[in-house]
Amino acid sequence: MLAVTVPDRPSPPDGPLAVLVNPSASRGRHRDLLPHLLHRLAAVDRPVRVLTADGGAGAESACRRAVAEGAGALVAVGGDGTVHRALQAVAGTGVPFGVLPVGTGNDFAADTGFPTDPLAAADAVVAALRAGRTRPVDLARLTGAAGAPRWFGAVLAAGFDAIVNERANRMRWPRGPRRYDLAILVELARLRARRYTLRLDGVVHELDAVLVAVGNCASYGGGMRICPDADPTDGLLDVVVGGRFDRRTLMRVKPSIYRGTHVRHPLVRCFRARSVQLTAEGITGYADGERVLDLPVTVTAVPAAAHLLR
Repeated sequence: MLAVTVPDRPSPPDGPLAVLVNPSASRGRHRDLLPHLLHRLAAVDRPVRVLTADGGAGAESACRRAVAEGAGALVAVGGDGTVHRALQAVAGTGVPFGVLPVGTGNDFAADTGFPTDPLAAADAVVAALRAGRTRPVDLARLTGAAGAPRWFGAVLAAGFDAIVNERANRMRWPRGPRRYDLAILVELARLRARRYTLRLDGVVHELDAVLVAVGNCASYGGGMRICPDADPTDGLLDVVVGGRFDRRTLMRVKPSIYRGTHVRHPLVRCFRARSVQLTAEGITGYADGERVLDLPVTVTAVPAAAHLLR
């Protein structure tokens, strides 16, 4: 396995604070809160540079540019999708990173210890910056057959949930959460187990499965604890596989994912590894809720790849 070296940066420099803002996070419900959050962040007594962009690719480019131009820290104001874009810029750089959770899903922020209240999170980020304090956490490095590597902080979905996301993204109607609900119904009607090949630290497992998730953190989808024992500081990835579920069993088990008790079901298997090679036909992975790469992919745990302001 190729080692990935992450530079050590124990204290933040005095460069400007770059703030990635997603005004549409949580469908705009927290837009009026943004001025108050920026006012709290300004208490750090250094320049605050607000980054806005149309779409995910633009946000990612803005973050990369800010880091390249010497940002002393980067803060993401949004949900897991906004965090995912920001992580592409800070991963492996040592640039301190903070999250103000105002999204529909805030799993990375919750699982790494940021306050759930965004104003309290802003105060925590400011306190960490003033003290020169960061806490290292692992990230997952994702590579596929082509293209640049991607990073994720929470969970890679590579089974039924990824298929539902792919269906929902192709639909033009209805709008909002109902589109996702309809996509679930359509894919439930088509539900079938697929053949997966997992190579975990070199050990091969051939499995038929409906659910497959690779977790750096425990949760995805706004609090579903799909990988309940995942720890973003242990240098390992948790892999949870739900086997040959039929429709009725899957829908009966799904609510237990919020509690993390689904792992007790006899059709669920759990693994832990530093490196995961995942192969299946016709699957596009979703990491931190964002569309990433078609399988096959390799996921590698990278210790201390991010330095959090908390």
